[in-house]
Amino acid sequence: MAEPTSARSMSFVGTHEYLAPEIIKGEGHGRAVDWWTFGIFLYELLFGKTPFKGAGNRATLFNVVGKPLKFPESPSVSFAARDLIRGLLVKEPQNRLAYRRGATEIKRHPFFQSVNWALIRCASPPNVPRPYLYNEVPKTSKVDKVPGVDVKPSGNYLEIDFF
Repeated sequence: MAEPTSARSMSFVGTHEYLAPEIIKGEGHGRAVDWWTFGIFLYELLFGKTPFKGAGNRATLFNVVGKPLKFPESPSVSFAARDLIRGLLVKEPQNRLAYRRGATEIKRHPFFQSVNWALIRCASPPNVPRPYLYNEVPKTSKVDKVPGVDVKPSGNYLEIDFF
């Protein structure tokens, strides 16, 4: 059964740097936490780090709840990108971008103005890396030396079991 959009949860799993303030404060949370996480993800993609990282987990959680969002001076990132991230990383979930209309709000943001959402599934990525062939992997690969990692050929491809 689908969860109602107003449903709230009191549990969580996740990386401290990506947790929304309402999760940390134990206030219960809804779908707005996903938009917060999307904002953290975009910030990290564009700036190479998360915005609230502290010296440890406790400091990170404090920063998420108590520190304002700041953007580094470099790299240079468009106003639209910063505006999107700023809207997603609003500390109060009811004021966060996409809280009311979900993905529709995100899709209409100026950052995505050049995206044709109706044809997005037809788009091709700019670079599709080819898979490594097993016989191309050096015999002294570091993967072979990791304890607990089972490396075995599977046809022409290399299969790695971590569990």
